[in-house]
Amino acid sequence: QVQLVESGGGSVQAGGSLRLSCAASGRTLSNYAMGWFRQAPGKEREFVAAHGFSGPNIYYGDSVKGRFTFSRDNAKNIAYLQMNSLTPEDTAIYYCYVDAKWGQGTQVTVSL
Repeated sequence: QVQLVESGGGSVQAGGSLRLSCAASGRTLSNYAMGWFRQAPGKEREFVAAHGFSGPNIYYGDSVKGRFTFSRDNAKNIAYLQMNSLTPEDTAIYYCYVDAKWGQGTQVTVSL
């Protein structure tokens, strides 16, 4: 059974950057499509980014295009979400999703 652990969240000022990590055990990430989602207080979970198990295509939500970058390190079985030019609207709990499983999430807080 896959287990996912997100890390890298924290508090940052607007305009700053964070890099989130999603470490997987029980599955080889390179064999699976995966995604990043986020959920802000009082809002529904929102799609952030996704990548198929093969091929170069990465998909981003409209609100993060041009600012966030998805990547994988297959040797370490870790996926990353590089987040730049953060705004308070990016404040949320961020989750990774693989093989119908969710991680526990990591909190990102962006202040003015």
